[in-house]
Amino acid sequence: MITRAEGAYLGAVRAFQNPMLDLLHKRHAPLIVSLLSLVFTAERPTVPVDDAHTEIADALDQLRAAGHGDDLPTGSARDLCRQWADAGWLVRQVLEDEVEVYQVSAHAVGALEVAGRAGGTRARVSQSRVRTLLDAVDRLAQHADPDVLVAMARLDAEIAEKQAELARIQRTGTVEQVGEETLLEEAENLLHLVRELPGDFARVAESIKAMQRDVVTALRQDERPTGEVLREYLERGEHVMESTVEGRAFAGALRLIGDPEQLDDLATRLDVVLRHPFTRRLPAQQRTELSDIGRRIEQGLEQVFAAQREASSVITTQVRNHDPLRDRQVDDLLRDVMTGLQTWMPDSRRGQAVEPLRRLPVAEVDHLRQTPGDLRPPQPPDALTAQDDSEPDVSHAEARAWGGPHYAELGAYLTRWLSEHTDADSADLATAFAAAPAHLRRPVDLLGLLEIAEQFSPTETDTIAYVEAVRPDGTPRRFAFEGVTVRAEDMR
Repeated sequence: MITRAEGAYLGAVRAFQNPMLDLLHKRHAPLIVSLLSLVFTAERPTVPVDDAHTEIADALDQLRAAGHGDDLPTGSARDLCRQWADAGWLVRQVLEDEVEVYQVSAHAVGALEVAGRAGGTRARVSQSRVRTLLDAVDRLAQHADPDVLVAMARLDAEIAEKQAELARIQRTGTVEQVGEETLLEEAENLLHLVRELPGDFARVAESIKAMQRDVVTALRQDERPTGEVLREYLERGEHVMESTVEGRAFAGALRLIGDPEQLDDLATRLDVVLRHPFTRRLPAQQRTELSDIGRRIEQGLEQVFAAQREASSVITTQVRNHDPLRDRQVDDLLRDVMTGLQTWMPDSRRGQAVEPLRRLPVAEVDHLRQTPGDLRPPQPPDALTAQDDSEPDVSHAEARAWGGPHYAELGAYLTRWLSEHTDADSADLATAFAAAPAHLRRPVDLLGLLEIAEQFSPTETDTIAYVEAVRPDGTPRRFAFEGVTVRAEDMR
């Protein structure tokens, strides 16, 4: 049985196997963090491979010239980048323009955030941070409690509080001022929350890429028919955002921050904050972070959308251009070739000639089918049911009611209706159909009315018209179609 101490230790061991903590635990962690933060910035999230190698090599030369050579690892910049990519701190990919680039992984982004917070100003236990925590707990409790009376009481209390605040402002004409210390605490809390966004966006993008790799791997190993694979994986490619936990969480957040009006409103509010005198007490770096919040959100959204587009494109291309059964046959053929080479190599001599295959082998078939199969069905069809002559005959009027459109009556009605509405330049067929008698408002009569309108150069509108037709048995049917108008003078 595992003791509490051993369980805690094993949990810590698993935690430090995470690439983020593994980076911070390395001997050369300060160098890795500094170089990654120097090369990869918010303005340049991806860097061409050659440029990254050159910049890292220049930084290493500058550090050696400054006397830090003993603390630096051996190896070239290319070797270091390869090691960081193998450890999961860098992601190497090829863009659409065939340019190979590096990008910091979500684990590396998290490590940079931890190092930045540890080396900068520590987040304090302030009124703003406690209020953020209490607000989050309150929202969670509200969403978890389905009691209608509790929700109504809460809304009444909020409305009463807001109305009292509004009455006070209307009475005094002043807004309650907040001290600069409180504003500074709220700004620090805001920056603390914003620093979490790049890592969150990177984790969403990497989860989509991991799902893409899993789908492509499963697709290449699948032995099912191509049509079945096509339907399943194209659907996953189209709904890739809903296929991962991070993607579903991001989709929910996107409804709040993905609206351009929300981003414009955010920019306006940040401009109000930056114009306040208390921001002069903030360091220049924090003022820059405040002004760049909107741009960092837009960059994160674009990073996730780019990963989504790439995943959909890769999955679609894989399904369209690769047949799993054919790929499996090719793999089996190559495996047979390798097996044959392994069997031939031990007994072969250097320079020994290999007899080429000059013709393909002929299949040895003992007998081919010469007669077609029996075309006769295995059993005769069921006998026809005898007609019951005792049932009453359907009258001509009833049969006609369930028949096609009444073209003559529809034409006469439309002409009469237009003559009664001479004040309008054009007539809406949906309005005319709605005013027709019940026996002319069948579903087929709507089609007949549209056919009659085609003879008089109808004009289609940009709106959708809704009409209710009545079947002969009295049941209503609602239809929607693109609005059509006919000029009254054309009908006459």
